[in-house]
This record gives sequence, structure tokens and C-alpha cells, in this order.
Amino acid sequence: MTRKSPLILNRRHLLAAAGAAGATLAMPSILRAQEKSLKVGVYGGYFKDSFDKNVFPAFTEATGIAVESVAEPTGEAWLVQLEQAARAGVAPADVSMMSQVAMRKGLATELWQPLDMDKIANSGDVLPPFVVNYPDGRVAGVGAVAWYINLVTNTDTYPEAPESWAALWDPANKEKLGLLALVSNSFLLEVTAKTFFGGTDVLDTEEGILKVMDKLAEVKPNVQLWYRDEAQFEQALKSGEIPMGQYYHDVTGLAAADGFPVRSTFPKEGGISDSGCWAISKASEKGEIAHEFIDYMTQPDVQSLLARKVGTAPVIKRDLLDLTDEEFAAVSSEIDPIVPRYDLYVEKSDWLNQKWTELIVG
Repeated sequence: MTRKSPLILNRRHLLAAAGAAGATLAMPSILRAQEKSLKVGVYGGYFKDSFDKNVFPAFTEATGIAVESVAEPTGEAWLVQLEQAARAGVAPADVSMMSQVAMRKGLATELWQPLDMDKIANSGDVLPPFVVNYPDGRVAGVGAVAWYINLVTNTDTYPEAPESWAALWDPANKEKLGLLALVSNSFLLEVTAKTFFGGTDVLDTEEGILKVMDKLAEVKPNVQLWYRDEAQFEQALKSGEIPMGQYYHDVTGLAAADGFPVRSTFPKEGGISDSGCWAISKASEKGEIAHEFIDYMTQPDVQSLLARKVGTAPVIKRDLLDLTDEEFAAVSSEIDPIVPRYDLYVEKSDWLNQKWTELIVG
């Protein structure tokens, strides 16, 4: 399935016009917000731009709290920065959107302020996979958005969409791929396992993981870029310099809606289903208004807004949303997804990183 760009393009133009009209009405709120502000970490590039344009101003208008958005690097670099800053009593962001792996690694150092779910009115509507708890049951993070990492192509280079992740291994695609550089955010082990080994159970043992890595290593001649900087691959995909790879379905859809020759495809093996949680740094002194922010972001109408304007999949129950079937299909898929084995990246982190460097990206 590909994103239906004409629908989104028209909708985005209408929403942009509505946002411009609302900006004038929001001025009193913005003035009030000078007294209350919150630093919020979100992923950079199109993703951050969409939040800055479509989401944060609406939050400020509703609450009088100004948002200073902070661009997060991909992978676990942001986790390291937050942990180092917290030891110095500093919070680069009060609340951040954190990956599932980073959330779980942050539990060990109690990096996250426990959340008071009574202050998050719709917390009971958040689906269980999107809530991360400390071992003693305290809530460390609540679902922000879900997203898919899909097989993406430049439509000028590839007029027909590929049907399978197996296209990454096709010798015809030599030096044409851009793939995420980290074992813990590319989830290429899971992709390889689902495509060639019948599922991710093969990853239960180190022997099985090494078999999967050997197969994944066969893709190396086709890789032009192992990327950490999302914007770098995004630009190369849009220009056709690197015309195929793995990238975020939401961001690719936004680029397509802006007229760039790109598409996101849900392969027959499924897209990679990942998600981010809102978490508050223990070094933040703004826990109260950070809760207000998380409360706002979990409201059904805001989750629908995120689907329409940012292109992310909701983290709350489907029947609470006012999305049409077509709108829901634009951000999700009925094909069974590839679900990351988050347990591996916590329990075998050092070993996986070592083998990944030796066998895949070294």
C-alpha cells in the first residue's frame, strides 16, 4: 500500500490555511505562554517541522504553555545525552519522544520521572504495548505515536513499487540502498528473519542471530549509505541519488505530499512497527506542565490530528478516533507487521553491537 498523496496534499493545504487563520486568534495564548514554557524533544527533519507547524501551536493555544522543540538525533544518542545531562542536573529537554529500546535502557538508571496517570485523563485508552513500566509497576513512559519503517523508493528510478523486502538483496540494486546504521533502530535482523527464516523466533538464540546476520551481510554490496542522520538519506532519496532503502512511512508520505518523487510501500512481509513514548527527564523541574503536555497529546482528537498532519499511527483505541477508514489506512496497514524484538536490544546490547560492527557495517 502506498500513501494517497493527492488526498493528503489537499488536506494539508486546507489545514495549513486553517492554521494560519488560527495563528491570529492564538496570540493571547502565545503571550501568556511566555510565562510558562516546556522543552520538548522530537526527531528532526520533516517530523519536527510537522510538529512545529501543526501540533505545538495548537497545544500552546489550548494551554498557554509555549513549546521550545529540540531536534533529537536518531538511535540512542539522545538517551546518552539525556543521561549525561541528568547526572549534571540538567535537562536538554523536559519531555522527549523516546524509542522503545531507549525507554527500556533508561529504566536501569531511573532516568525517567514516574508518571502520575491520574493527571493523564486518557491514559486508560492508550494500548498496553505503548506503555513502559519500571519493574515495580511505576509508569515510565506513555505512548506518543506509532510509526512504520517501510521499504521506500524514488518513483523516478522505480516506476513500479517493490513487493518484498527481498528487493534489498536483489543484485540489480547494487549501491542503491540507504539503510539505518544501528542494529537497535534499523530492525534489519527482524526484517531478514521474517523474509528468509519464517519469523523472528530464529533470533531466540545467538546461533540463530548469527545465521540471520550472515544472510543480512549479503546485502552489503547494495548499500551506498548506512545512515544515522535521517535528513541525509531523506535528501538523497528525494533527489534519486540513493533511490531505495528503509525509511519512515510518515516522513516519506509527507515528502510525497509536497511533490517529491518518493513512495513508501508496505511489503508483503509487513512494515516494521515501532513507536515512541513521551518520557520526562528526572532532571526536569517542569514535571507538572510536562504532565499537562502528555495529557493533551493522548486526547483522541489530538491523536487523530497527528495521523492527519504528521502521518503517524495512533496509540489509542481505534474506535475512539474520528479517522475515516481511508485516513486510518494512510498511516497503518492490515498486513501483519514486523514487530521488533526489543528484548534483544536490552539483554544482548553489547554482543549485538559488536557482531553488527564486525559482520554488517564494519
